[in-house]
This record gives sequence, structure tokens and C-alpha cells, in this order.
Amino acid sequence: MRLLVRDRLFGIGDDYWIEDDQGRKVFFVDGKAMRLRETFELKDMQGRVLIDIRAKMLALRDTMLIEREGEPLATVKRKRLSLLRNHYRVALADGSTELDVSGKILDREFAIEYEGELLADISRRWFRVRDTYGLQIVREDVDPALLLAVTICVIRLAEKERGGAD
Repeated sequence: MRLLVRDRLFGIGDDYWIEDDQGRKVFFVDGKAMRLRETFELKDMQGRVLIDIRAKMLALRDTMLIEREGEPLATVKRKRLSLLRNHYRVALADGSTELDVSGKILDREFAIEYEGELLADISRRWFRVRDTYGLQIVREDVDPALLLAVTICVIRLAEKERGGAD
């Protein structure tokens, strides 16, 4: 599955569609501007909230929380002992599963892996449009909404770390 994201729309309060490679709208990202903390909702075509994304308050390092139906699903933060600035850890709520995200996050050239196996590849190289990148999900048995939420989180955290997104 390949999803298309128009990059220039990322930001607080922005709403935008995620399309599949056929140009059909698949997901809707609803940015909640009037909240105390940064919040996004990932919705399906019928407007049902699939995933909530929130910035964690009162954390030592910038952290984002991913929830489904009010229950924790994952926590995303920059890897503590990484020589690479663009290396993030995604701890799933089951307590035993971790995803690794690494690459050039701000350039939209990175990968999401589980135990060294590629789950998704995020890249601009597939598109001629400057402000567009793709999320290609490699494995069929993964949750596309979760991988999209992880992508949104790491980009937001990298932008915040750089100081370009407030």
C-alpha cells in the first residue's frame, strides 16, 4: 500500500487528506488548534476517529502519544543514545514491541522497522511535486493507520527539535 501526503499542510490546526496511489482519499488528518497541547485525529472516510495523536505534557524529552479509542497504543520519542539525530523509538503499549524509525526525517527520507525488518518506507523520490512524499507500507499484516500516525509523530518531533514548528 502506498499513501500520498502533501507535506506543506503539516501544522497545528491544519486539516488534510491522505490519498492512496490511485488518488482516492483514504485518511483525514484533523489538527486540533484550540487545545492546550498539540493534538491530531486520524479519521477514516466516514469521519470515524481511528487514532488520536497528542503531545505528551510534562516530559523530559519531547514525546508524542498515539491512542486508539482512548487506550494507549504507542509512545514516540527520539532515541536517547543515538549518534544520529534522526533516530526515533516507538514503544507499543504491549510493552514488548519496539519500532525503530531512522533516516533523514526532515528530508522525508526514512524507514520504519521492526527487529531489522522494513515495515514502511517514507520518501519524496516517488513524486515530482516538491511538497509531497509517499508512505509505502511493505508488509500487508501491519496497521496502516498506526504507521501513518508514527510518521506524523516523528516528523512533528523532528520539526520541533529543529525549532521550525511551534
